[in-house]
Amino acid sequence: MQLARYSSLTHLWRVIAGAQQAGRDVTLVRGDTPETARRKISGYTLPNAGLFIDTAPILRELEDGFEVHPALIALLGGDPAPLRSELDAHHELQLDFTVALTAGRDFICRPDFKFVPIVKGLSNLPPQLKLRARRFSRDEINMLLLRSCGLA
Repeated sequence: MQLARYSSLTHLWRVIAGAQQAGRDVTLVRGDTPETARRKISGYTLPNAGLFIDTAPILRELEDGFEVHPALIALLGGDPAPLRSELDAHHELQLDFTVALTAGRDFICRPDFKFVPIVKGLSNLPPQLKLRARRFSRDEINMLLLRSCGLA
């Protein structure tokens, strides 16, 4: 996803330095050399992020193989609130970003967002259930990236 057109290399290094200062893990993407203008930033999580769950894939998955859980039964009935409450209580949204500067000087980002348990085994949601975050807009991703790097 393109976050800025004709950006500077300084902006990329400012984001990376901000991430390191904020305590995030900044690593090379596998196969890249240190001179490559691409890095993966991980280690930022959002608690109470149940609002961001994408329920459509869960509903499709439940149609194929029904799972018994009060929050999932409520979701099948059209009420996502119990699932969101369960996620708020026992999961957090892990946000990983791969940022780069293209040859055309576009600042790009590939987000990887997923719900992870705060404490494994505490939630009684089926472990095989894929919990995906909804799609975020370019502005939302840019703001989340800047927040994770301590720049916003």
